[in-house]
Amino acid sequence: MSGGEIAALIAAVAFVLLVGLLAVPILKLGRTLDQATKTLAGINEQTVPLLVETRQSLAQVNDQLARVDTITAHAQTVTANAANLSSAFTAVLGGPLVKASALAYGVRRAVRGRREAEVSKRVRAEMKGNRGLLRRRGRHAAEEH
Repeated sequence: MSGGEIAALIAAVAFVLLVGLLAVPILKLGRTLDQATKTLAGINEQTVPLLVETRQSLAQVNDQLARVDTITAHAQTVTANAANLSSAFTAVLGGPLVKASALAYGVRRAVRGRREAEVSKRVRAEMKGNRGLLRRRGRHAAEEH
């Protein structure tokens, strides 16, 4: 063997050792990549149904929000109608109703005042009669003594 062949043999052995040394990390890296691929596939299998369910839930929420918007609009219409009805009632019946109440109050007060005046008149007349009776009794008593 010549020096060139020995150098080639040493280079070949060094190359085989280098390939052997590099093969171990490359195999470990391959296993790691396989495991990462399996993990990503599992995540993908779990994520896709989750995303589908989320999309369906959001669609249902949007439907419910549309219904709530409709209900809110109807409630707002009912409130506006009630306010308009109240205003109309006040305009149509409020003024006359207030006037009728005031008239009834005035009539009650006048009747009560008249009754009180009649009672006062009777009481005064009775008191006047009683005074006259007392005076006469007093005169009779003085004459008898």
